[in-house]
Amino acid sequence: MTRAGAGSSTRPLLAPVEAPGDGHVSLNSFEKKEYSDTESERQRLLDESDSDGSDDARSQGPYQTFEVFGDESRYAPVEQYEGRHRYDPKFEWKPKEEKKLVRKLDIRICSWVCFMFLALQLDRSNIYQALSDNMLGDLGMNTNDYNTGQAIFYVFFLTAELPSQLISKKLGPERWVPVQMVSWSVVASCQAFLTGRTSFFACRALLGMLEGGFIPDNILYLSYFYTGSELPIRLGFFWVSSQATNIISAFLAFGLLRLRGVYGLAGWRWLFGLEGWFRGKDGWFNEREERIMVNRIIRDDPSKGDMHNREALSLRSLWLSLTDYDMWPIYLLGLSWLIPSYPMTQYLTLHLRSLEYTTFETNLLTIPAYVLFIIQILWWTWVSGKTDQRFLVGVVSQVWALPILIVLENLSESTAPWIKWGLSTLMVGHPYIHAILVAITSRNAGSVRTRTVASALYNMCVQASNVIGSNIYRDEDKPLYRAGNKVLIVICCYNICLFIGAKVFYVSKNSSRQKIWDSMSTQEKQTYLKTTTDQGNKR
Repeated sequence: MTRAGAGSSTRPLLAPVEAPGDGHVSLNSFEKKEYSDTESERQRLLDESDSDGSDDARSQGPYQTFEVFGDESRYAPVEQYEGRHRYDPKFEWKPKEEKKLVRKLDIRICSWVCFMFLALQLDRSNIYQALSDNMLGDLGMNTNDYNTGQAIFYVFFLTAELPSQLISKKLGPERWVPVQMVSWSVVASCQAFLTGRTSFFACRALLGMLEGGFIPDNILYLSYFYTGSELPIRLGFFWVSSQATNIISAFLAFGLLRLRGVYGLAGWRWLFGLEGWFRGKDGWFNEREERIMVNRIIRDDPSKGDMHNREALSLRSLWLSLTDYDMWPIYLLGLSWLIPSYPMTQYLTLHLRSLEYTTFETNLLTIPAYVLFIIQILWWTWVSGKTDQRFLVGVVSQVWALPILIVLENLSESTAPWIKWGLSTLMVGHPYIHAILVAITSRNAGSVRTRTVASALYNMCVQASNVIGSNIYRDEDKPLYRAGNKVLIVICCYNICLFIGAKVFYVSKNSSRQKIWDSMSTQEKQTYLKTTTDQGNKR
C-alpha cells in the first residue's frame, strides 16, 4: 500500500523520543487510537481489494493522508517551499507509480550524488596509493610528518563542515557543490608538484577546507527526495561509492605508478596530477511525478516542508540546533566509533610494503579489503532496517574489531606476511555503520534547520575522530604498533558501552514521554496540538 498517514512522521510530537526497538525519532499520537475503528475498516477494505488484484483500490486516497481530518492545514509546507504548488492532501496515486518514481529518483538523483562522492573520495584516497611509491622518502618526510599532514587535512575538513552547510542552505546545493568540486580538483592536481613538508601541509589544508561540507550537503539533498525508510540504503550506496573508489584507485595506481621515471617524475606525482581532474534541465519529471514526489515526502515527514531550499538559517535557528541535546549522543558516537579501524585503514599500503610486497602487489592486495567493506556496509544497513535496530547493529562494528586488535597486539615479528595481510584485510573491511548513524541523525532532527546543522555536526565529529585516529600509530611504535593497538582496544571497549548507553537513553526517554502522552485526555491532546509553540523534535 502506498505510504500514507499511518507513517509515523505524520503524527504530532510531544517531544523527541525513540522507538523501543529503534534509534530514530518516534512520534506519539492520540489520533491512531481515537480513529482505530476507521483505521481497521479501511485496512479491511484494502485487504479485500488486494485479493482481487485491483491496483486502483490501493491508490492513495484523501482520507489516508493524515489520521485526523483537518491535519492537512497543520502540516502544509510553507508558502516558499519549492514543491508547494504540487502539494495536495487529496491527491491519489497508485503503488506501482511510486515504485517507478523511486527507481527514477535512484537513477537521476542518487546515482549522480554517488558519482560525485566517488570523485571526492578519489581525490582524498589517492594519497594511500602514493605512499606505496615512496612518496614520503621522495619528499624527505617520515610517518609522523604524514600523520601531521593528515591531521591538518581533517582539522580543516571538519572546520569547514558547518560553514559550508550553511552556505549550501543559502545558495542551494545545486549551486554550491559544483563550486566545491572544481576548486578541490585544482588543488588535488597541484599535489603533483609537492616539494616537501611545507607544500604537503599546505595542500592538505586547502583540500580539507574545500572538501569540507560536501558530504552533509549531499545528505541533506538526498533527504529531500527519499522517505525516512528509503534513505538508509541509499546512504549505504553513497558510502559504497566511496569504497568503490579505493578499488578503482588501486587499479589506476597499478598503471599510473608505473610511470615513475617518465619525464623524470615519480609515479606518485603522475597519480596526483591525473586523478585530480577526475570528476564527474528541465524534463526529468513530469507534473504527475512531481506531485507524487512532493506529497509522498510531506506525508512521510511534514517537517521537510518547513523551509525552502535556499532559505538561510537565522542565528537563533542555528543556536537552537546546536543546543539540541537530544542529538548529542549521536555526535558522541561519531567522535569515537570509527577510531579502532581507522589507523589500519590509513596505513594499509605502508603496512603491506613493510611486509616486503612490491608497490604493485601492495595496491592490488588492498582490493579484497575494500570488497569486504562494500559487502559489509550493504549487509548491515539492510539488517538494521529489517530488524528495526540501529544502535545494537552499531555494536557489531566494535565486536568485529576487538578480537582482531587483540590478535594484532600479540603478534610476533616472525608471523607470516599472509597472516598479517589477512588481519589487515579484516580490519579495513569492518562493518561500516556510518550510513545507519547518518540516517538516525536525519530522522531524529525533526526539522530542516536541525537536519542541516546536525548532518554537519555529526560529520564534524567523525572527521575529528579521524584526526585522533591518524595519530595513534606513531613512527617510534612501528612495525607492530603495540602501544597504539592497546589504545585502540580500550577505545573499542568504550564504544561498545557507548552504543548500548545510547540505546538505553533513547528507549527510556521514549517510555517516559509515552506515559505522559497517554495520561493526557483527548481534549488536552487536541489543545496541545493547536497551541504548542514547540518546534521540530521538541513537539
